Amino acid sequence: MTATTQSNARLANARLANNELDPHRKKLLFRSWHRGMREMDLILGNFAEREIGGLTADEIDQYERLLEIPDTVLMPWLTGGEPVPGDIGLPILQKILASRQTLEF
Repeated sequence: MTATTQSNARLANARLANNELDPHRKKLLFRSWHRGMREMDLILGNFAEREIGGLTADEIDQYERLLEIPDTVLMPWLTGGEPVPGDIGLPILQKILASRQTLEF
C-alpha cells in the first residue's frame, strides 16, 4: 500500500468515525479545518480528525479555549517559532505539539 493510499484510508476512517461525533465535537472539528490560515487548518484540522472523538471533557474545554487564540499568536507556538508561554494553562497544546511530529500531508 502506498503512502497516499494509506493516508486516504486513514482519512476515510476518520470521516466515518466523525459521523458518530456529538454536535459540539463536530462544531470543533469544523472550526479546526476553517481557521482562515491554511497552515493552521492543516495542523489543527488533522489533529482534530484524529483525536477529537477521544478527548476528555476537560480536553474539549481546553481545545475550545485554544481555538479562540488568533492564528497569528498560535501559529508560532505550534511551529516552534516562539516558545509557548508557561502561563497559557492549556495542556491540550502539548498534545497537539506531540501529534504534529507525526503529521503526514
